[in-house]
Amino acid sequence: MRSNLSDGRDENSPSRFDFDSSLHSVKPEAVDTHNKALKINLDPRWYGTFAEIGAGQEVVRWFFRVGGAAGTIAKSISAYDMKVSDAIYGQSERYVSRGRLQAMLDREFELDVDRLRDRGDTTAFFAFADTVVARSFKRGNECHGWMGVKFQSRPHDEPSQIVMHVRMQDAEASLQQEALGIVGVNLCYGAFFLHHIPEELVESLLDKLTTGRIEIDMIEFSGIEFRNVDNRIMALKLVQLGLSGAAMFGANREVLQPAEVLYKKAVLVERGSFRPTTHVNLDMLECALAKFKADPAVADKPILPLMEITMRNLLAGGNEVDRRDFLARAELLAACGMTVLISDYFEYYRLAAYLAWRTKERIGIVMGIPSL
Repeated sequence: MRSNLSDGRDENSPSRFDFDSSLHSVKPEAVDTHNKALKINLDPRWYGTFAEIGAGQEVVRWFFRVGGAAGTIAKSISAYDMKVSDAIYGQSERYVSRGRLQAMLDREFELDVDRLRDRGDTTAFFAFADTVVARSFKRGNECHGWMGVKFQSRPHDEPSQIVMHVRMQDAEASLQQEALGIVGVNLCYGAFFLHHIPEELVESLLDKLTTGRIEIDMIEFSGIEFRNVDNRIMALKLVQLGLSGAAMFGANREVLQPAEVLYKKAVLVERGSFRPTTHVNLDMLECALAKFKADPAVADKPILPLMEITMRNLLAGGNEVDRRDFLARAELLAACGMTVLISDYFEYYRLAAYLAWRTKERIGIVMGIPSL
């Protein structure tokens, strides 16, 4: 169940992960943000750069605030002017985008390794970056951003990386900035101390926050530490935990950010169990697609067909998702070239509302007679 708490504005308020309903037990209180930042500062292993664009230096501020920052921070930078940002990271069509985030992570990590190579025998380098658009005093804009950390888990190691997309839900810019700082510290702490247990890392991302403040609708692990991680399982985990209402991945098994994929596209979605995907499933979609294209409102518009599986469907056999079963369905859908949406929206109107918030184009839902 997703939390709708919108008043969880104090970072000392209980985390929604203090209680795990699937285990029917209370978890230990999460480590607070101050202690997480201080533990990183006092650990001599990690040293690197914080590069933040769009909402202030909200993450690095924690590390300066708790003390001992000289042992962690080689550089802190904010390139707000677009020309300055382009001069450092190269030109970009969109400044709040995954492409810009990746350019920031790569550039800052390479600079650290190159400039500070004399301390490489004892230091694991990292680069943290975010590019964010927070609440503007001029307009009611979408408040979201990309955040990531590229790091060595030990000196001279190949880098690993975690990238995620967040949505800030607070109504005021100052509260959004506060929440952004907390989730950024959580990401750094998870990368440095929980990289060997990525599922626990994901659970820790909203420590001292609620889903009423921050939503994480995409996360991707890559690099040597995460070579055995299947990002589709991590996408499923986001929905299981209520961190996001839906997750999406493509035919090439890559995790997708739903808003970017759905933007300005007409959407045709077929809900099913796909256990397994049958000729009937594919024929339903093909016939519906022909009708959908004939709609004058869809003419000359890009169309995105989706296969959607609800969490209720995945939990049909009990209280836990059978991951082998989930991956078997995902693999078969991928072999059919389909984009897959995992959602927590059992009611059709909630699914339609989720899609309508991300595209203004036509939406069609394919269903069989029993569902109708």
